[in-house]
Amino acid sequence: MRRGTQIRIGALVSAAIVSLLATAGWSQSLTWLGTLGGNQGWARSVSADGRVVVGTSDTSENLGQFGARLRRAFRWENGVMHDLGSLGGRWSSAFGVSADGRVVVGSATNASYTWRAYRWEDGVMQDLGSLGGAVVFAFGVSADGNVVVGMSANTEGYGRPFRWESGVMHDLGTLQGGYNGDAFGVSADGSVVVGWSENFEGWKRAVRWANGVIQDLGTLGGLASAAKDVSANGSVIVGWSYIDEEQFRAFRWADGVMQDLGTLGGYESVADGISADGTVVVGWSRDATERRRAFRWTSTGGMEDLEITYASLLTNGSYLLEAYDISPDGRYIVGCGYNAATGRIEAFLLDTVPEPASLLALGAGLTGLLRLRRRTR
Repeated sequence: MRRGTQIRIGALVSAAIVSLLATAGWSQSLTWLGTLGGNQGWARSVSADGRVVVGTSDTSENLGQFGARLRRAFRWENGVMHDLGSLGGRWSSAFGVSADGRVVVGSATNASYTWRAYRWEDGVMQDLGSLGGAVVFAFGVSADGNVVVGMSANTEGYGRPFRWESGVMHDLGTLQGGYNGDAFGVSADGSVVVGWSENFEGWKRAVRWANGVIQDLGTLGGLASAAKDVSANGSVIVGWSYIDEEQFRAFRWADGVMQDLGTLGGYESVADGISADGTVVVGWSRDATERRRAFRWTSTGGMEDLEITYASLLTNGSYLLEAYDISPDGRYIVGCGYNAATGRIEAFLLDTVPEPASLLALGAGLTGLLRLRRRTR
């Protein structure tokens, strides 16, 4: 082959590699979401593609009570944080978002200053009703946005775990002898719900509701535990459990076994979110100095401090406090941290890895180009 032809093919290969790398989007990023005017904000949930984040933020309105600020639910998209309003009152919080980012769930006060669970879609905030009592909170939503879970007071004043669908709220029940409970997470299809229930001794116990049956998940040796989130198919559950009378740990439950995920050097940790396949867990842990730090846990790498792993994305003085949720594919993590640039506790969106599809395209493309180059030598 002529040398000129070899040079042209080599240039083609190099250009294609650059193009594939650009397509792969190999860029990790940390985005501070700002606030609604106040000095604190927390991101609680993220859509599957990382484009929508929901949570709660302080506003600029000073309530005049020890410097307290009014707090409102927000939905962040395309760099803009929107106040979701309330149910006629002044306060609101957002805790969950559907996979496509269109449905938000949480709680807001009504005109009677009572907290009520809501489902927000297309600018409309719907009161989900109750189990007979006044106070209601919504904490989780299915992937399609049709099933909502949380806690509602009943006519006797007990807090009962609920599952809401198609306008109807159902009491999920509690462990035998228990009166109170709460539902925090729900599987992708809405069939499995996790949270906690009192047992006959009055202790909180992590539980799983499925097909009308409640299952006690046990503890890590202490008396109390609670489940916070569940994998897409409902088989892997995360949360926290006491290991003795004083210390509690993040756990991952699968196949009937509750695993202690450890800490970052301190005495406590909590798991708040899990990927769709159940292999990646996020939450917060105390370090050796007892400061809260956001973590990510995997079966291969154990618990890692996100502040250390992604130190290059943090400006001097900024740090990550807590991680609350992770996207189904494990790419996006949201939570709260300290933004040194603004001097505020803010919600954050962490983009951790390139898109898997782009990486596969990169690998296949490079393999094909290298084979082409060998054949033309």
